[in-house]
Amino acid sequence: MTDDTIDVQAVRGLVETDRTVLVDVRTPAEYESSHIAGAVNLPLQSVDQHLGRIVSGARGRLVIVCQSGNRARQCQDRLAAAGLRGAVVMSGGMNAWEAQGAPVVRGRERWALERQVRLVAGSIVLVSVLASLLWPPAVAVAGLIGAGLTFAAVTDTCAMGMALTRLPYNQPRNAVDVEDSLDRIAVGR
Repeated sequence: MTDDTIDVQAVRGLVETDRTVLVDVRTPAEYESSHIAGAVNLPLQSVDQHLGRIVSGARGRLVIVCQSGNRARQCQDRLAAAGLRGAVVMSGGMNAWEAQGAPVVRGRERWALERQVRLVAGSIVLVSVLASLLWPPAVAVAGLIGAGLTFAAVTDTCAMGMALTRLPYNQPRNAVDVEDSLDRIAVGR
């Protein structure tokens, strides 16, 4: 554990204490599929819109969780830039939590967003390479996808992922109650 990250074992210990809030920044659909009991769902795309309220209202320790840690680090950076220090990222995200056999609340299964991006990007590359056998310029589409993935890695953003979150498949049965999530962050539990 460093100052800005915390491992699964430490989070498991903190879950039992007061004033620790787990903030899951994954999409509502990912959260619905599986989440840590008691975690607050505040999708990353909602953080900027409510940044001031989160920073001014946060009580207790915030542990930020996503699937692998990338989105949680983005959230942590945004919160720190806005003046909220002390929020930590759970190392390895839900992947690490589940790999260690920690308990999860399961709902309707969906693929994680990263897996969906790999499927869509890989399919586009495969189809464009196969199409280039009949029409050589089609290989340029594969190049564009490669450039997009490189840009996503360098900037730690993903336009394809954000587009995929809008698909009906990625919508939860019940909408996220952002107000409730913000209230729970402010209460510190």
